[in-house]
Amino acid sequence: MPSTTHPEFNEKTEGLEVASTFADGIRGKTVLVTGVNRGGIGFTTAQAFASQSPAHLIIAGRSTTKLEECINALKASYPGVDYRPLTVDLSSQKSVRAAAAALLSWPDVPVVDIVVNSAGVMGIPERTLSEDGIELHFATNHIGHFLLTCLITPKLIAAASAPGVPRGAVRVVNVTSASPTAAKMRWSDINFDRVNKELPAAEQPNYAWVEAWGYDDVANKKYVGLEGYNQSKVANVLFGIALTKRLFDQHGILSLAVHPGVIGTELGRNFPPENLARIEAMLEQGVFTYKRLGAGASTSLVAALDPRLSEGVGEERGGKENWGAYMMDCQITDKAQPLAVSSTEAERLWALSEELVKEKFEW
Repeated sequence: MPSTTHPEFNEKTEGLEVASTFADGIRGKTVLVTGVNRGGIGFTTAQAFASQSPAHLIIAGRSTTKLEECINALKASYPGVDYRPLTVDLSSQKSVRAAAAALLSWPDVPVVDIVVNSAGVMGIPERTLSEDGIELHFATNHIGHFLLTCLITPKLIAAASAPGVPRGAVRVVNVTSASPTAAKMRWSDINFDRVNKELPAAEQPNYAWVEAWGYDDVANKKYVGLEGYNQSKVANVLFGIALTKRLFDQHGILSLAVHPGVIGTELGRNFPPENLARIEAMLEQGVFTYKRLGAGASTSLVAALDPRLSEGVGEERGGKENWGAYMMDCQITDKAQPLAVSSTEAERLWALSEELVKEKFEW
């Protein structure tokens, strides 16, 4: 398993510090960050990249107005960067395809060096399907990012093929959560049509973990908001594994997944009051603690920039595969459930994702 260059980085390390440490990996590069709004880690992630003079910083989000607000705030501190807004609703495949086509059409942005897929939704109370007929967490958090990344991969390959670019320097970072430590895919019922207790045993929720968040009688329910989120966040990890298997050997492109920590952002705004009350109780009990916004960006920056993370990719060490890594608190962790980091599961997800977007990708 790879290691990091700076084992001293931890849960308190700020994204700006990581960016400064790996400044050479940012300067003159083109970076794309999704889910950028002033109150979230997408913004502090973009801010950290902006601090070290990338050539182009593409910030993606649903609201053109909010993207312009972010660009104005970034320009105030770092005016020498070319900022590009990219309006996209990740829950809509039509919107994702339009955004990808726009990015691919920019002649003055011939390459993309780093992608940070940071956007997400969480805790939607009622089962909701996207316009493409996919459960909304899965559609937004996974399928939208899968499709966007695959469609713009030609510009990632162009970046990796440029003279002097080290193998592993071009990267895709998927921002996941703690979900992979307790959850897995719901293969037989992606859209939550069946009661949990009727699922195969391997696919049933971790009932104790879900109920700790304030849900009751989970076994007799079809849909639970947290489980929708959990499945999509496991998919973020598996997507990175499958992407690395396809792109690293031939093109030297690496994908990793990061848990940014628990940060007091708008992400949990969809939770009903009873869940919010239980989350506050867990905070008071010390089950988890909030990170600062800047610290919420730091693990994404390490994943995007630390050269040591590209060592040994594809090799089996100690009986474990290495097709990317799951990271938290700026370091690699082995806390993920085996099925959340399995190449077999990753291939199954890739096939399902291609089916859902009605397109196959080969490079």
